[in-house]
Amino acid sequence: MQLKLLSIAAAVALAFAANVNAQTSSSTTEAKPKVDRSAMKAEKERIEADAKADKAKCKDMKGNQKDVCQAEAKAKEKTAKAELDAKYDTSNSKKRKAEEVKAEGQYEVAKEKCEDNKDGAKACKDQAKAKYDKEKADIKAKYASAGNKTATGSTSMSKTK
Repeated sequence: MQLKLLSIAAAVALAFAANVNAQTSSSTTEAKPKVDRSAMKAEKERIEADAKADKAKCKDMKGNQKDVCQAEAKAKEKTAKAELDAKYDTSNSKKRKAEEVKAEGQYEVAKEKCEDNKDGAKACKDQAKAKYDKEKADIKAKYASAGNKTATGSTSMSKTK
């Protein structure tokens, strides 16, 4: 009788231990940030819908005003998509890509706006290009310095070997 009671107690203890272990392992997986694919897909669809609406606003415009409007809509969409990628993948490469896409979009819009300035279009485009090049260099320097800190640590380790 006592043996049966001990066996039942051991079985119940094992069942509780297995349940506690399962709860512990599931809580550790919840601690990791997971990509909510449905939320990401919904945001991407919203971005595309906004882009379609922005492009539709350009339909009634004419000439360079229409070109500027379309460039703004395209730049806004590309920037939003790149930022969405960076939001769900927080690596430095995605963040850098998002900043580069934003700078490129601003440059494209600036070039289109320069088309209105018939007399100073070349100077306007040169100024826009200079601003774009500076932004690209700043982005490169920003992420190179972050990469060098990591690379310096790994190169110093490889030198000590």
